[in-house]
Amino acid sequence: MTKSDICTRIREIGIIPAIKVASNEDAHFAAEAVTHGGIPIVEITMAVPGAVELIAHLVRFHPKLLVGAGNVLNTDTAHACVDAGASFLTSPGFVPKVVEFAVKQNLSVLPGALTPTEIIAAWEAGSDFVKVFPCAQIGGDKYIKALHVALPHIPLIAAGGVNQQTAMNFILSGAVALGIGTELIPTEAIHRRQSGRIRELAHRFSGFVKEAREQLEHLRQQSTVDQKGKGIEKCEAR
Repeated sequence: MTKSDICTRIREIGIIPAIKVASNEDAHFAAEAVTHGGIPIVEITMAVPGAVELIAHLVRFHPKLLVGAGNVLNTDTAHACVDAGASFLTSPGFVPKVVEFAVKQNLSVLPGALTPTEIIAAWEAGSDFVKVFPCAQIGGDKYIKALHVALPHIPLIAAGGVNQQTAMNFILSGAVALGIGTELIPTEAIHRRQSGRIRELAHRFSGFVKEAREQLEHLRQQSTVDQKGKGIEKCEAR
């Protein structure tokens, strides 16, 4: 897939499951469970033992799965992840050298940022999306909405504290996608190998994103109708 294709898929899916577990086996189980739940994308964080090898394995044996690398904090790690076949790189904060590396490699990159200054800097450096992290702790969807109003040209991913109660509001407030960790992949579900539970959560979160987007589309259509109506009224008044 090209970089453009990957960015399009991230927008379409609207959810990036972040896998941060204690073992390679747990991570592999989580990735398969999420995929079977209808979310064909995963972010393997570098905290997972053997993360780079797992990325290579998933890329090889699950060709339809979009596999990204998370917590990429330096260019050496970024290079290893690219060699393993990662489709995108992300981190909890803005690391200019990693973004610069990704841009040179023509690879999708989604750095984290928190303040407007950091978000603008990350975007101008060549990022494809900017992950607002941790957004729930500093205003949640209201913060995303304020950022979206001020910076409508920058595609924001809400991450850090997104749950079933807030997922829709983040999309309605302007986030193009959601980064979700344990709320989608509970630690207990991993330990107990409850793949059905993870699949159900994947279906729920996908449903939240779909419903929110349908609401936004309805509002856009209504706004267009209202604007046309006002235009007709003005013409008749003349």
